[in-house]
Amino acid sequence: MHDRTGQRRWIRAIVLIVYILFALIPLYWMLSIALRTNEETMSTFALLPQRITFDNFMVIFTDPSWYWGYINSIIYVVINTVLSVLVALPAAYAFSRYRFLGDKHMFFWLLTNRMTPPAVFLLPFFQLYSSVGLQDTHIAVALAHMLFNVPLAVWILEGFMSGVPREIDETAYIDGYSFPTFFVKIFVPLIKAGIGVTAFFCFMFSWVELLLARTLTTVNAKPIAAVMTRTVSAAGMDWGVLSAAGVLTIIPGALVIYFVRNYIAKGFAMGRV
Repeated sequence: MHDRTGQRRWIRAIVLIVYILFALIPLYWMLSIALRTNEETMSTFALLPQRITFDNFMVIFTDPSWYWGYINSIIYVVINTVLSVLVALPAAYAFSRYRFLGDKHMFFWLLTNRMTPPAVFLLPFFQLYSSVGLQDTHIAVALAHMLFNVPLAVWILEGFMSGVPREIDETAYIDGYSFPTFFVKIFVPLIKAGIGVTAFFCFMFSWVELLLARTLTTVNAKPIAAVMTRTVSAAGMDWGVLSAAGVLTIIPGALVIYFVRNYIAKGFAMGRV
């Protein structure tokens, strides 16, 4: 019996190691290309760079179009994440605590917005922002992404809020707490894991979304994803710079995952993520 259990553990460990190595191969190869010249990348195939160079990364940090692309992306992603969470918190509380006419239908309608492809809303957003002067601004992309992030945020937060006993609300009201005070000082700390999970998913969707971000911006708020799609020149594709940009693009997402990893685990445990 113990032998079979030991064998299963070894098999699981081997499968996990193989999976991790398989998943890390693209990341390693992207980093490897980022540390090579384009001539070496196109002429030879080698697992390790023959001559390591950081020129590709220097292009990112010295070319304004590249580093401003990162800054623009971070600005509208942070705006979107904060606004999405702030809007979703009271909405999720209403769905978790109250029953009203059409509540289930409205909840389903919110989720259908998340299921809709971004291309469906591309032309309406473009015409609307062009008419009101929001085209090529950070807030334009942030508001457009909220259309998809708020439904997801409401769905996740509603699950966490439903797990908080209603008696806590009633006790707080009996003790004389107003609703804003109760919500901020008592209720929000109880669902901080849900807020962390929600912020993570909102951040990741807004960070990797390309279609809306590229179409709704031109110069002033152009994100890094749009800059990366314009690396083709007369000399061909600049593989080194593109790979260096890809490596740097992974860093913000990795940092967010690191800081909310415990909250994500709790979300999976509660069955809402």
